[in-house]
Amino acid sequence: MKWRLTGRYLFSVVLIVVIVIIMNIMVVLGLFVLQAMNEDFPLAESETSAEAIARSFKEHILIAESGPSVTERGKEILRDNQAWVQILDENGREIYRYLAPEAARTKYTPIDIVQIYKYVEKEVLSTVFIGEKTVPNHRYSYLVGFTTPYLERQVLTFDSRYLGQVLKVFSLTIIAVDGIIALCTAYIFSKRLTKPLHILIDSIKSLANKNYNVYHRPKGVYKDVFSNINHLSQELKSSEMERKKLDAMKEEWIGNISHDIKTPLASIQGYAEMMKDPEYQFSVDEMRDYAEIIERKSIYLKDVIEDLNLSTRLKNRELTLNKNNINIVRLVRNVVIDTLNDARYSNRTIDFQCSDEFISIEVDGILIRRAISNLIYNAIVHNEEHIVIKVRVEKNGLHTLIRVEDNGKGIKQEELGRIFDRYFRGTNTGELHKGSGLGMAITHDIIIAHGGDIQVKSEVGQGTTIEIRL
Repeated sequence: MKWRLTGRYLFSVVLIVVIVIIMNIMVVLGLFVLQAMNEDFPLAESETSAEAIARSFKEHILIAESGPSVTERGKEILRDNQAWVQILDENGREIYRYLAPEAARTKYTPIDIVQIYKYVEKEVLSTVFIGEKTVPNHRYSYLVGFTTPYLERQVLTFDSRYLGQVLKVFSLTIIAVDGIIALCTAYIFSKRLTKPLHILIDSIKSLANKNYNVYHRPKGVYKDVFSNINHLSQELKSSEMERKKLDAMKEEWIGNISHDIKTPLASIQGYAEMMKDPEYQFSVDEMRDYAEIIERKSIYLKDVIEDLNLSTRLKNRELTLNKNNINIVRLVRNVVIDTLNDARYSNRTIDFQCSDEFISIEVDGILIRRAISNLIYNAIVHNEEHIVIKVRVEKNGLHTLIRVEDNGKGIKQEELGRIFDRYFRGTNTGELHKGSGLGMAITHDIIIAHGGDIQVKSEVGQGTTIEIRL
């Protein structure tokens, strides 16, 4: 996998470099060919070059009966370009000069003209260009010399067949050398660029194998990727720790609920066996007492099963809310009254308060009643008998607040964020608290299903306040 990734990257880089080199060579050769074929091509000499000035200088030569001369514009061009001019007749004799050096000849043979054109003459120290001015019945030659020492002219002579062979070998050599250089350079850079990818691949494999101890210092091109890998590693590690905690809580809950279910089942089974045994003769009152115990234990088991069913449906969002406009004050007051009418809690103190006697709200009355009952029941079973429980309902703008407050033991900070978790039972649980352990989780899910919010505040030894906002 690593070499395949590096190889593909190398191939792409080298291919691009080679293509660019070939295209550059073709473009350069094409430009030279165009320049050789067309003197007006942009790469050819510009109009301000020495050769162009000499070639066009014939326009500034005037031929009259008195002899040739140069226009004022021509003289200005010569002065501006540190140049001079000599005009020769058909026999090579000088018939006009302007700014020409004193050492310049006054008569030139054809050999002299070729010599002065090819080489810089020591006598005049100029680079000389030759031109021709034609008039009816006469042809005049002229020499334009440039005295600037920076101007040079080289005459190149070559065999086109040999030049083609040289260019072919040269091109192949350049391509080979550039290819090797590009290959080495691309390999070095590809190793640097793909090394982080190898680290990322190994990190992803580690995460896939549930090894979440992955961290790399974000740097370079893949800085954001490394940051995301580190974040993913931390999230997976946290999720794994949370899953282990949840599994431990679930196992503990299963053990507790199994024990809580076995106890009433043992009572039901024991009393049923006694009642059917012909050796025992029970009175009617005894039979009623045993039947009452069996009924109470059966109701307990039914409540546990209903809690499990309701919790599962709320968790999976399979529960359909049956909403109606109800007086929430009346509903909460009835919950408080029903709790105090229970013989088990008749000695408890529950103080009910409300801001208005009628507060209408659209909710599922059965589920909200269940949620409020769970909160009051939770406050009862976790505190001593002398603890006062306050239940208050009030209207706050667009929201309805339901608050259950006590001045009891309170909840430890490490347990405060877990009281709405499934299967969690606090360490302050009293003897009365024997149930499914899902009551607070069910309450939380009911409020969330209604689009509401539930918050808890508590301090050890100061009490607990749970507030519902609908």
